[in-house]
Amino acid sequence: MKRIGLIGGMSWESTIPYYKIINEEISAKLGALHSANIILYSLDFYELEKYQSKDDWEKVGEIIINAAKILENSNCDFILICTNTIHKIYEKIQNQIKIPIIHIAEATAKELLNKNIKRILLLGTKYTMKENFIKKFLIKNKIDVLIPEEEDINTINNIIFNELCLGIFNHNSKNKIIEIIQKMEKHELKGIVLGCTELGLLIKQEDLNIELFDTTVIHAKEAAHLSLESI
Repeated sequence: MKRIGLIGGMSWESTIPYYKIINEEISAKLGALHSANIILYSLDFYELEKYQSKDDWEKVGEIIINAAKILENSNCDFILICTNTIHKIYEKIQNQIKIPIIHIAEATAKELLNKNIKRILLLGTKYTMKENFIKKFLIKNKIDVLIPEEEDINTINNIIFNELCLGIFNHNSKNKIIEIIQKMEKHELKGIVLGCTELGLLIKQEDLNIELFDTTVIHAKEAAHLSLESI
């Protein structure tokens, strides 16, 4: 079994599902008392978000690269960054280490193509929705990517940082996001991609009429699959 390196804590609430899902997948495949070979490096999200909000991605990169090197030196076979937003500087981080970092958007694009989903609504932080570091991987695979209107982008971003990252799960906020999704349904969506590792803690498949793709779940299952490739 290959050793998985997780860079977590962004936020810690959304890192828990990674650990849980990976181990559930390993247990389902191997049975008995098997669990995953994981090293988790959990960061202080307060420091990272402080630099993100100042648009100081150079400093963010230094912190993540340090974590990645520690995992590499701990003999991990590959790494997952347990958040969508930090993939904004994926290439910068990957260039500083020799072991692969499994990209969350590549894993998601593969899952969408497997389900023949070609038109999706992408939800996440304002960085994920407005910039191209996640969208480009989907577009490259001929998947149409839609995002909400500006006001709705800000609403979702505020819910993520001011509530979900603090462990606050507000029913009214859940309804707001569902309303935003329903407003976008007129665009003939085939799927909803939760491009934020916290959103899956609030929005579930049973809340929607359209198929839901949670990047956290997809990313974690991909890690479990890769860890078992040599078995």
